[in-house]
Amino acid sequence: MARRLASDAAAAEDLVQETLLLAWRGFHQFRAGTNARAWLFRILINESRTRARKLASSPAAGPLESDAPGRDSGVDDAIEISRALESLSLEHRTVLLLGIVEGFTCQEMAGILDAPIGTVMSRLSRARQALRARLEHESSRLLRTKGHAS
Repeated sequence: MARRLASDAAAAEDLVQETLLLAWRGFHQFRAGTNARAWLFRILINESRTRARKLASSPAAGPLESDAPGRDSGVDDAIEISRALESLSLEHRTVLLLGIVEGFTCQEMAGILDAPIGTVMSRLSRARQALRARLEHESSRLLRTKGHAS
């Protein structure tokens, strides 16, 4: 989750380290009998949002390279999915990662994100639509490009 929220592997490691430090410092706020994993994800997401606000004025990282020689189509597909996911807003990317990748329910995501369940469900639906649209657009662009190269 941290790797998808952060700009690179080093930033993800820093994010995880800061999350664990914040959890350690705030352990007195954890309620026994609740979902510790969800509590940690909430800290991770809050810290990610804080960092995103600080970096808002920084230039964006460059795109992933997909033209490396010897790369198979499975890797290219993964890169396109990764690009499409990164192009989503932080809110949409977050609900997709929490729900689809991490397997949290909408109710659990609502608790992690401190948002009403209806908002979470709406974001999830819009995020899926946006991701699908971006992937379809990229797929049609690649087909047009390959068609012109033939």
